[in-house]
Amino acid sequence: MEVLAEPAACPRPASGTVVTIGAYDGVHLGHRALLARVRSMADQLGAAVAVVTFDRHPATVVRPESAPRLLTDLAQKLELLATTGVDYVYVVRFDEARAAESAEDFVRELLVDCLAARAVVVGHDFHFGNRRRGNVPLLQAMGAELGFDVLGISLVADGGPGAEPVSSTRIRRLLAEGDAAGAAALLGRPHEVRGTVVPGDKRGRELGFPTANVVVPGDILLPADGIYAGWYRRPSGAAHPAAISLGRRPTFHADADAPVLEAYLLDFDGDLYGEQAAVRFSARIRGEERFESVEALVAQMGDDVTATRALLTPA
Repeated sequence: MEVLAEPAACPRPASGTVVTIGAYDGVHLGHRALLARVRSMADQLGAAVAVVTFDRHPATVVRPESAPRLLTDLAQKLELLATTGVDYVYVVRFDEARAAESAEDFVRELLVDCLAARAVVVGHDFHFGNRRRGNVPLLQAMGAELGFDVLGISLVADGGPGAEPVSSTRIRRLLAEGDAAGAAALLGRPHEVRGTVVPGDKRGRELGFPTANVVVPGDILLPADGIYAGWYRRPSGAAHPAAISLGRRPTFHADADAPVLEAYLLDFDGDLYGEQAAVRFSARIRGEERFESVEALVAQMGDDVTATRALLTPA
């Protein structure tokens, strides 16, 4: 897969491309089903597959007050797209100038002149360009003029008739409810966040459960506060089963205003400070609680580790 990030030179493949456009946040099972369809179309045409996506969620520019937190950062998204059989990913730098660009200019400059689109596949309710004036009918009209076909498709559902579509919004809702297993079923993998291990207050070590305190960028979505079974991946690629605490730690802090992510790596003893960590949430064990004594908390932490061992299978 070739990644083209603006202001990259345009490849304009001689074979042309089948292009799909979107945020592709999470690269979930619905995205994968769409990309499989795009791959099939491209193979029939003898064309390449091109994904046009963005370096940030467009909502952070056009409506920042309601922009969603992300399921994946750009690096994660590109890693996941590389597993789908895509030939090109064109990363659009989405800023105020891009937001002001007309839909027609976007089509001509990027889809036609740069990617030599022979077909464009988007969601049936897809909108783009200044004031969201671009849509499937406009693409179809321009395609008839400029020589590409357009297919607007519905979101993929995860069941029979009446089933709810698989979407990034739905996955965010499940994570906000603490349903890590439900989110994983739609993602096709556990939800993963990445960050840097920093020194904490070392209270976990004092209690017999030393943890890695992972600071995650603020634009990434964390699940609901609680205790989770999951996996901790080190830069080497080694994955360790982990009991994960995410929350305000009410037993010791009465008025904390932000959650702290801590991972206790089972059967591990080593220095993790300064590492880049990837933490995967496989299943929620329980909600966060305030305990009346340190002894009660330690006993519950032991039970949480036991539950983690029972829930996890090798990564």
